[in-house]
Amino acid sequence: MAAIGRNEPCPCGSGKKYKRCCLLKSQQMSWKTRAAISGLVLMLLISVFVILTSLDEIGQGGSAVCPAGQVWSPEHGHCH
Repeated sequence: MAAIGRNEPCPCGSGKKYKRCCLLKSQQMSWKTRAAISGLVLMLLISVFVILTSLDEIGQGGSAVCPAGQVWSPEHGHCH
């Protein structure tokens, strides 16, 4: 089968040029690819959120890492 030129009539019979008909359909991403990319972007955003909230806890004195009944001492850099 010979290659179809962009300006030739589309073989699907629509009467349009190939570049305005089926060429565009063949260049689109499938729904599976879009779903995979969306999932990766969502996981990346969640990871950034978790990292930023952990940095915020550390910046507030690290009280979240001290055992119960102890407080963080910024002067000494450990729990008391």
